[in-house]
Amino acid sequence: MRFFTATWRYSNKPMIPLNAAQLLLVQGKTGTLAIVKVGQTRQFLVETPDREIALGVGPEALLVASGFGTADRIVNGLKCVLYLIREAGSPLVVLPKDHPASARLKIVLAVGSRIVLSCKIPPGTHPEQHLLCAMPEFEGVEILGIEGGVELKGLEKATWETRNFL
Repeated sequence: MRFFTATWRYSNKPMIPLNAAQLLLVQGKTGTLAIVKVGQTRQFLVETPDREIALGVGPEALLVASGFGTADRIVNGLKCVLYLIREAGSPLVVLPKDHPASARLKIVLAVGSRIVLSCKIPPGTHPEQHLLCAMPEFEGVEILGIEGGVELKGLEKATWETRNFL
């Protein structure tokens, strides 16, 4: 296992190498992100209150899970959610805008080649997969799935490490 700590400024956009067998864990002071590559061209089902959306993505696309906390139980939960979606084929579930469970969610997830983090949306209620709820320290961070890795834009301070996912 390799451990890296990095501090970035907005203009600096490091490419972090990541393959389909690895997980990228990004930790801030109050929140945690876990990122895996989709790994192959595939389809994910997004279940909304009104309809089912079939979302096709390529192998360099990302599954990004956002956890509201930094404890080991959050990190373990992030890995579990990513496994359930990517490996077990569970659908992504979107709650209605005013659903009471939204306030109790500890982990939310999005899939795509470009995902923007926001603390201004209710957790679990956004069917468009380019936007993901996160802690305020990650507000505006853009996560890009690129060939051979991940690019993080707008992340000022965080620690990250790659781990084996499978």
